[in-house]
Amino acid sequence: MATSEDVVADGAAAGAARRRRPPVLRGQGPAVAVVAVGGALGATARYGAGLLWTTGPSAFPWTTLLVNVVGCAVIGVFLVVVTEGRPAHPLLRPFFGTGVLGGFTTFSTYAVDARRLLEEGRPGPAVAYLGLTLVAALAAVWAAAAVTRRLLLRGAGRRG
Repeated sequence: MATSEDVVADGAAAGAARRRRPPVLRGQGPAVAVVAVGGALGATARYGAGLLWTTGPSAFPWTTLLVNVVGCAVIGVFLVVVTEGRPAHPLLRPFFGTGVLGGFTTFSTYAVDARRLLEEGRPGPAVAYLGLTLVAALAAVWAAAAVTRRLLLRGAGRRG
């Protein structure tokens, strides 16, 4: 049976352990901040795309498909440039790759759009949308990365 002295000792030990443990966000504040700002910018851009190219409530979700494919192509270019091109500021990748492009592309709307199509009794378009988005997004990131890599190598050949 625990005595009041045991409880006090356990509480003191737990307090000492908490004091020794570094705060979770120590050193991560700038990265969290740039991801948040980038995410707001990316989400705003996606919202703008929806305003520019509206699709009706029962229409095929072309805007979401296009946004996701374009976002994947941009991340293909971006990651090759920052990993194989010139050195970049350490906060550029979290700002643009995670924040802007993470906010711009949307898995949740993709899932909601597919569910809506299914609920409307349109399984063919729903499956086509799911498959087309997946294939087009993967092809976009692969092709954009390959073309960017080729352009970087060509540019490095001219300088060297």
